Amino acid sequence: MSLERGTNHWGTSPGDPIGTEFAAIDSSFDKVLATDPLYWTTAQKKMALAWLEKNAARQAALRLRVLAVAGDIAEESGDKDASAWIRAELLVDKGAARAQIKLATAVTKYELVAAGLAEGVVSQDKARVIAKTLDEIETNPIATAEDLTLAEKLLVDYATRLTANELQIVGRRILAEIDPARFEDAEAKALLAEEERALQKTALRVWDNHDGTIGFDGVLPVSIGARFKTQVEAWAQPRKQRLVAKGAPLPPWERLMGQGFARLLETIDPDALPRHGGDATVVNVVISLEELRKELGTATLGFDETNGHTISAAEARK
Repeated sequence: MSLERGTNHWGTSPGDPIGTEFAAIDSSFDKVLATDPLYWTTAQKKMALAWLEKNAARQAALRLRVLAVAGDIAEESGDKDASAWIRAELLVDKGAARAQIKLATAVTKYELVAAGLAEGVVSQDKARVIAKTLDEIETNPIATAEDLTLAEKLLVDYATRLTANELQIVGRRILAEIDPARFEDAEAKALLAEEERALQKTALRVWDNHDGTIGFDGVLPVSIGARFKTQVEAWAQPRKQRLVAKGAPLPPWERLMGQGFARLLETIDPDALPRHGGDATVVNVVISLEELRKELGTATLGFDETNGHTISAAEARK
């Protein structure tokens, strides 16, 4: 791409103060990138990670400020916002671009959030959580303008000490923290509604991978999901401890959890399962006596080979 004389790759002239500053940042960054972190001291690595985290927030602050006033770019591209230009020129997915523009619009309403981003103490993820929480408070018929202002101040303060996920949890209770007498009942009702929605979202899919494994995924309400995770971990942890004690290589945690889940299913008492038409819940295994006695025999899990799965005789005996 050819450039007009006296312009840089942004299309600005050397006399442009904004272009000059960005060029200086590029130059400094190039110098740092030219070094190998392998040879950095521990203190330098810690300093670099802290600086990068802080300045990722500051970079997000500047990007959001630019996007908030990018109406002229939208006019030039003929789109309702600058997302079309971002997609075409910067190769950012339109959904992600519009999410950034939406956040930019939201942040302009909340000065403390914008200031926290600019200072590098509120990350973009945290800013998104705070803005969403504040937008919900703004539509709350019980909340006042004073509640909204105080909530913003508290959430920005919490953002300096909590992760984005932790901040989201705090955000659900922020109004009750501001005024328990007014908001605890409303919070309880909102929690019941959230639990009801969670029940409606509960789902489980199971499929045959045709490679000796069954795949599944699903969604559970948080109370059930927490119990599920705890029970599976209870079966996974002893296996981990025994392996460590023997000095064996430790398998990935996901495999330990899978083995723990399998063990949990194996320990379910058949007498405690629901009955169907007076019959107990059963899994049918078809195998001949001769095959059952073989060390390397096979069996069918189900009524026949067409609709069932072939398993080893050892697994059938289990």
